Amino acid sequence: MGCSGVTAWRRLRDWTEAGVWPRLHAALLTELRRAESLDLDHCAVDGSHVRALKGGTLSAPHPSTGPVPAPSTT
Repeated sequence: MGCSGVTAWRRLRDWTEAGVWPRLHAALLTELRRAESLDLDHCAVDGSHVRALKGGTLSAPHPSTGPVPAPSTT
């Protein structure tokens, strides 16, 4: 890394507080669009880090992941 773990952590914290990551993301998307290299036909969306505004909706019950008995062969 070229620096101590504490220094790396401090820089990450400072960059986060300064809003570097959203600006970097926007700049990267702008450059990819300009180069016509942004292909949204082959992408995945991960919402695990996005807040559910207004609470979102309750999720449906999860299906059981327990063992399923094998069908009878007699």
